[in-house]
Amino acid sequence: MARAIAVLIGSPGSGKSTVGEALARRLDTDLLCTDTEIEKRAGKPISDIFIQDGEEHFRALEREVVAEGLRAWEGVIALGGGSVLDGDTREELADHHVVYLQVEFAEAAKRVGMDVARPLLAGNPRTQLRKLLNERLPVYEGLASVTVPTTEYHPEEIVDTIVGSLPTGKAAK
Repeated sequence: MARAIAVLIGSPGSGKSTVGEALARRLDTDLLCTDTEIEKRAGKPISDIFIQDGEEHFRALEREVVAEGLRAWEGVIALGGGSVLDGDTREELADHHVVYLQVEFAEAAKRVGMDVARPLLAGNPRTQLRKLLNERLPVYEGLASVTVPTTEYHPEEIVDTIVGSLPTGKAAK
């Protein structure tokens, strides 16, 4: 069974996509961003999936994409922020190098802004983001092989930390 080099988890605004791209470039590999793959398969943005098909349908698509990635992807994987709430996903992550990208609330709120494309932040984005962070923090921390702060760090500095945390042999492809 193939193993991803690193699996990035974290809240909205933690930098999973940006850091994932930089890490994949550094390691001369590919990035699987599960949210992007879901949109590709569904043929529409995640916000439209939520509105037109419902969160349950989105979570089923997400579960499928994440499970396939964790079984077969050999590069870097950036998981959607809520994918770790699935019990099967949490079990499968036990065999991977999981990097929790930790971001302070104020920084996450600044990065996410009033992003209407994030359906779980609809209504009052700051309030919803704080609620998500509070609910998910114990899950992120419990799954992490390593926790890497992202607030006030450049993506390349974050990548340096991640590369330094990789199990022997993973950093050099």
